[in-house]
Amino acid sequence: MRMVLQHREKLLLAVLSGLLLTASFPPGYLSRIAWVAFIPLFKSLEGLSRKQAFTCGFSFGLAHNLTLVYWVVFVMKHYGNLPLTASLGILVLFAMYLALYPALFSLFSASLRGRFFSLKVAGLWVLLEFARANLLTGFPWCLVGHSQYRDLPVIQIADLAGVYGISFIVLLTNAVLYRLIFQRPLKAVRLEFCVALLLVGLTFAYGYHRLSQTPDQGASLKVTIVQGNIDQSVKWNPSYQAETIGIYRSLSFSSEPFGPDLVVWPETAVPLFFQDGEELALKVLDTVRQSGAYFIFGSPAYGRYGDSVHYYNRAYLVSPSGEAVDAYDKVHLVPFGEYVPLKRYLPFVRRLVVSAGDFKAGEKLAPLPFPKAGAGVLICYESIFPELARTMTRNGAGLLVNLTNDAWYGMTSAPYQHFSMAVFRAVENRRPLVRAANTGFSAFITARGEITQTTELFSEAVINRDLALERPRLTVYGRYGDFFPLWLLAMALIHTGYVLYCKNYGTF
Repeated sequence: MRMVLQHREKLLLAVLSGLLLTASFPPGYLSRIAWVAFIPLFKSLEGLSRKQAFTCGFSFGLAHNLTLVYWVVFVMKHYGNLPLTASLGILVLFAMYLALYPALFSLFSASLRGRFFSLKVAGLWVLLEFARANLLTGFPWCLVGHSQYRDLPVIQIADLAGVYGISFIVLLTNAVLYRLIFQRPLKAVRLEFCVALLLVGLTFAYGYHRLSQTPDQGASLKVTIVQGNIDQSVKWNPSYQAETIGIYRSLSFSSEPFGPDLVVWPETAVPLFFQDGEELALKVLDTVRQSGAYFIFGSPAYGRYGDSVHYYNRAYLVSPSGEAVDAYDKVHLVPFGEYVPLKRYLPFVRRLVVSAGDFKAGEKLAPLPFPKAGAGVLICYESIFPELARTMTRNGAGLLVNLTNDAWYGMTSAPYQHFSMAVFRAVENRRPLVRAANTGFSAFITARGEITQTTELFSEAVINRDLALERPRLTVYGRYGDFFPLWLLAMALIHTGYVLYCKNYGTF
């Protein structure tokens, strides 16, 4: 099937592909679109020069990211106090940066020829996702594999290869379908089709196998999540602090008939320096004592070092006796939200984002010593970085606890997207995950990635759950981390070296 397309039509196909990919992510339920979303992009790359392919890929990336992270405008305008024009400008610049990765993907994909084209482009996409997740502090937000967070059989391979394994399978399927539809003769595609069919079949077979297994259960644990739904515009107002603590006290006491072992409040649920032990901090301790449970909650903190003061985004573990047992300081801070990168050299950025915090990163990734299971805490943005949850698990966490405040995002798609990525931290490490959010979504997620209970956005809520903890074992992913993209990188380097060595090998 041959269609000769003009360059403008090719650009439109690339844009269509980007929009289809966005549609596969939450808040919608169209995740299956991801399995075909790249086909128009592959079609648009036919017969293009490298420069034209880069342009098509950039158009794809721009269309996708402008519609995926549009919520940046809301955050910057409402909470960064920037004018609409400046907020739009930041969105465009951010989307342009993210669009560079699919642009490079398209540039190299247009040069790929010969056998196993589908495997090569799938591997190339994963390598670029891995680069985006690690360069410039990293931004692994809504990788292709994340779109499948509700498809339990598909996502079980995350305990082997992480989310990158799922991205690979989805891209491989797209590439094979493209070749079956548009490239002839079919005989040339037959081997790739068989390999893709085998890998997809193995993915589902492994998924159903893991889902059919009876967990090797360890301790049982009663957990309560409290969602206070505190408006971000008044959250840090000193005159509202007493009311905030009162809301959390009242909601926590409502769970007494359940008899929780652990009560979890969200990020900065205590909007004051709890460490100072003032009146409201004492009310928090009184709440803990009356509840008779362990509490984990977020609160800002500080430390004095000579003449300087460092501020931290902290999570506390408090025992039923009212003793602050331990604390965890957020390690991976949000750039331009909790700190300004290179602010010494970029003072104009500091002036632009005047509401950005000035936090210091924590120095250790150690679970809080909750008696029944070490609690690996991930504060807000940290839940999108798999290496943090993996390190917590390797350091003894039997339970993952995500504290977040998604009020910043308003009623946009961002809370849905942020929540979807937390599912993978549970599956990758085979640990249940407890997510406490100020305005939602708070949820219980099993070690298989099943969302068993969740709250609504922007509502006060208390949810209770009996958790059956599995006996702690390290998964392949937990033990070896991101070996899959690193293996792909090694294969790409070996293949490139072979091609360069064999002068008569031809295009690849």
